[in-house]
Amino acid sequence: MLVNDKNSEILCKGAGEDRPIEEKTKNHYRNFKQIVNTFYNEEIEEINYDEEIILKNKGTIKLEPKVIYDKFSGDMKVEFKIGSKKMYKIKDLSEFYTRMLENQFYKYGQNLEFVHTREAFEEDSKPLLDFILRYAEIIKYANSNSNSNYRYYGKALSDTNIILGNSGIDELFDLLKGKQVLFQKDYNTEEIEFTDVSPKIEFKLKKVNEEQYTIVPNIEIFNVTILKGKKYKYLLEQKKMYRCTKEFENTNLKLLELFRQNYMTEVLLGKEELTQLFSIIMPKVKNAIVMEDIEEEEIAPYRPKELEIKVFLDFDENDFLVAEVKFIYEQNEFNPLDEKLKLDFPRNMIQETKALNVFRKTGFMFDKQNLRFILPDNDKIYEFLAEDINYYMQKFDVLATEKFKLKQIRQPKIGSLGVKVENNLLELDLKNIDIDIKELEEIMSKYTLKKKYHRLKDGSFLDLEGNKEIEFLDKLVTGMGMDYKELESDAIQLPVHRSLYLNQLLKGMKGVQVVKNQEYREIVNGLDKEQLETEMKVPENLESILRYYQKTGFQWLKILDNYRFGGILADDMGLRKNNSDVIYYCRLCAKYL
Repeated sequence: MLVNDKNSEILCKGAGEDRPIEEKTKNHYRNFKQIVNTFYNEEIEEINYDEEIILKNKGTIKLEPKVIYDKFSGDMKVEFKIGSKKMYKIKDLSEFYTRMLENQFYKYGQNLEFVHTREAFEEDSKPLLDFILRYAEIIKYANSNSNSNYRYYGKALSDTNIILGNSGIDELFDLLKGKQVLFQKDYNTEEIEFTDVSPKIEFKLKKVNEEQYTIVPNIEIFNVTILKGKKYKYLLEQKKMYRCTKEFENTNLKLLELFRQNYMTEVLLGKEELTQLFSIIMPKVKNAIVMEDIEEEEIAPYRPKELEIKVFLDFDENDFLVAEVKFIYEQNEFNPLDEKLKLDFPRNMIQETKALNVFRKTGFMFDKQNLRFILPDNDKIYEFLAEDINYYMQKFDVLATEKFKLKQIRQPKIGSLGVKVENNLLELDLKNIDIDIKELEEIMSKYTLKKKYHRLKDGSFLDLEGNKEIEFLDKLVTGMGMDYKELESDAIQLPVHRSLYLNQLLKGMKGVQVVKNQEYREIVNGLDKEQLETEMKVPENLESILRYYQKTGFQWLKILDNYRFGGILADDMGLRKNNSDVIYYCRLCAKYL
């Protein structure tokens, strides 16, 4: 390696020739310089944005939609124009999405160039901008994968417009509600108003002659377009796009669709069919059909009178719930389950059908022999008594027999409890429990299985959910190691050492009067920590011998002995005492107990 002092040039020898190291170094740093240039050029581009153009266009750019409907395919799509003074069509939604994503500066034409930021758009256009970007992202992603094995929705999408599905129609209507929008249909383009007011479409009942009538719509039914969104239906008619309310959709619009589906412009009916018109059709379509030049007294005989429904509830010999139903139109009363009846007066068939369906939904079965409803399932009967009967009383005139009133849902109650300690035994008085004690074992087995109820032998139901009385009896039996049959007597006797456990159970019996004798009170009141420490003193000659925990053990054994309780003091303190220590401690305790 040689140094040329004249030029301060370092030469490198190798492979038979010399190269300046400076040139070699430049090649090594070429990638770094490329990164520098990239960031520098980006900064220059940002500086080169004409700030005057950015400020000038801030909040001035607007978007205009154009809705296109193809009646043959039923497709609806929307395309957009962008601009300020002059509007330009957005030809490629994918590219528009990229411009917005990267805040690009773009020139659409002589009168529109701006940096694509959200701030550039006027406030009214920003919701529409969000709509475009949401769908343009899908279009871009679909088209970028159109040549690969994975395809979005199985095909590439148009870049010039957004095809609207059911949800898209609802969403676009929300954005355009109350606005005038360009709408293209059958190659004709005109401005229409998007409105959420239902159209004034109705059907007129006209008299043709003395024996015939006709129902005619007040519009040309085949000149309107019906569109279906996800939540709503829409009707396009006379330069307005209407969003139909659910009530209008289920009445006027449903009748209109029936006319269109059957290619009818009018419906002819005879005078005798007026009864069906008023009893079946009119209740469903409500005010969709109006009378024209027809006197009320002429059609009054064909209108059903007000329907009154009476329900008679009872229990049969099997303790099944039965319901007899009567329909009443003024002086006419009949059993709707009797198919042999021949009635010649107008009836509200829709209302009758709805009423009978209530029984079926509740679980009632048809008793054909007795022409009544019957509910044989205990779970269904309980549900009816707990909940369904309230609905029945709201809808119908409900009458019940005395037998029914006696077989209701009962809440088990304990009126009062007597507790006493006598002759070294704990006695509990249970005679004031409002339950047939002979059914207690079966009741408690249902409670253990977490059943909602138990049906008593008299046919009534005992509520087992969240019941403190039942919970008390369950803990009493299981905690005391008893058998349910032991509770069949008016009073039960227990070892006195169960006094504390019983006292804990009694604390949860709010609203129940508990009568305790003096000896029981002394026991439960005396067993507290403060009295244990103050009254049960360790003998003086043991003070220096016993440790603290041993003193506590001694005090506990002493109080158990005072109240004639049995007890075992287990020493598992982990102190590694030998057997002689334990024996010595036990002997000390025994000496003073």
